[in-house]
Amino acid sequence: MRSRVFVSLSVCGLLALAAISPAAAQGNKPVRKVLFFTKSSGFQHSVVARKGDQPAWAEVILKQVGAWNGFEVTCTKDGSVFTKDGLAPYDAVMFYTTGNLLDAGTDKQPGMPADGLKALYEFIESGKGFVGLHTATDTLRDPGSTYTPFVGGAFKTHGAQMKAKHTLVETKFPGLENCPATIELLDEWYMFQNMNADMDVITLQSTDGMAAPYAGTPAYPSTWCRKQGQGRVFATSFGHREDVVASPIYEMIVLAGLNWATGNTQYEPKTNAKEVAPNAPYAAK
Repeated sequence: MRSRVFVSLSVCGLLALAAISPAAAQGNKPVRKVLFFTKSSGFQHSVVARKGDQPAWAEVILKQVGAWNGFEVTCTKDGSVFTKDGLAPYDAVMFYTTGNLLDAGTDKQPGMPADGLKALYEFIESGKGFVGLHTATDTLRDPGSTYTPFVGGAFKTHGAQMKAKHTLVETKFPGLENCPATIELLDEWYMFQNMNADMDVITLQSTDGMAAPYAGTPAYPSTWCRKQGQGRVFATSFGHREDVVASPIYEMIVLAGLNWATGNTQYEPKTNAKEVAPNAPYAAK
C-alpha cells in the first residue's frame, strides 16, 4: 500500500508540474544533462536507498520529472566519475549525499578520487551548475572544509519531523512565479552552521511555533543560490520524506534550481542573506 500511495502522490505532482512548469515544453531548447549523485558515506536516507538493482525513490521521481522538462538525468553513487573527463558530458551536478565523499562509507560505493573536489569546483567555475538537495549540506563538513562555503552552509542538527513555514523571499526567481508566498510542509528540517553570507536567500524558514531545537531561534535560509566563479550554485533543505520528494512544491523548487543552474533561465543572484536573515548562523570572517 505504501508504494501505491507514493505513486499516486508522484502522478499528482507530475500532472501539476506539467500544467505550471515553464520548462515543460522545451521546444528547440537543447536537452540538459544532469548527473544526480546520491552517494551516502554517512547516514543513508530512505529516498536515496536502492534495493538491489532497483533505483531509489528520489532517482525515479527526478528522472521522470527531468525527462518531462528537458533534462536527461543520470543517477550514480560511484564517486569515481568526479574527474575532468567524467564530468565533461554534463551541464550540472545534483547532490543528495552525506559524509566524506572520498570514502566508500555507508553504501560501500567508490569514493571520489583525491582530486575529485577540485574537479567539481573547476567544472562549476567554468560556467556549469550545481544543485544541492536536503542532505547536500550534511556532506564534507569537517572544520575548514572548502565544500561548506561552496554549498552555502553545513548541517548542524535537526529535531523530530514537524511542520515548518517558509516564506518565498525571491518572488522573481525564475520558475517560482506560481510558488505560494508561504510554504508549509511536514518534513525533517535542518538547522545550519557556518552559512555563507554571500548567498541570495530564496526561501526563509520561520521557527515560530516549532518545538525544540528550533524554538526561539531566528529565521534562517532554507533555499538559496549563489555564484561560484562563472558557475551557479542552488541549494534547498527540503526533501527528506518520500511524500515531499513527490510533491508539486518540491518538484517546482528543484526544477527552478535546475533550469537556473543549467542556464535555461537567467537570474543574477544578490547578496541579501544578512538583510533578510540577519541573525542566521553565518561563518565567522
